[in-house]
Amino acid sequence: MNNHKYNLKTDIDRKIYTEEEIQARVKRLAGEVDSYLEDKMSRQEIWKRPPIAVCILRGASVFMADLTRYMKVPIEYDFMSVSTYGDATEPGEVRVIKDLDRSINGRVVIVVEDIVDTGETLHHLLKGFEARNPREVKISALLDKSSRRKKNIDIDFKGFDLEEDLFLVGYGMDYAGKYRNLPFIGTLKKELTEQ
Repeated sequence: MNNHKYNLKTDIDRKIYTEEEIQARVKRLAGEVDSYLEDKMSRQEIWKRPPIAVCILRGASVFMADLTRYMKVPIEYDFMSVSTYGDATEPGEVRVIKDLDRSINGRVVIVVEDIVDTGETLHHLLKGFEARNPREVKISALLDKSSRRKKNIDIDFKGFDLEEDLFLVGYGMDYAGKYRNLPFIGTLKKELTEQ
């Protein structure tokens, strides 16, 4: 029997955003989304046809849970899962693995993403959403890595601007399926990514 004790936190080289920083920013973002929706929709509209938060799986799941828990406006959930096929450094074809379960026709949609870098995947999804005739689509992203942007994507509700081109884990983001459950965001020790 293997007696090795795992401690994912010791695999982290550097914390980029602490748990406290993330929670404070997500709480403020929830207030921004609430204010926008309250200005855009009447109380009766919100109650009859609530906005839909669309979580892009899997990375945004933790962010979506916290964001919507802090919100005061009623909101429905839906989920999408996509896969990008390309080489190791450049995204290629975007394939939808799990599509929306409900119609977004005439609905206000808040797309919830963990990180936006090249914008290729989000650009593809937004084009697909247009064909479904939503009332409006807004984007909320925890991290904006605009230095890598290839498609013009406007982030309406942004958590943090990530100036460095880093590979991050924690708070829903993973490396080989691990580290999603860390409450903070950080970088891995170099030797772990070179194995």
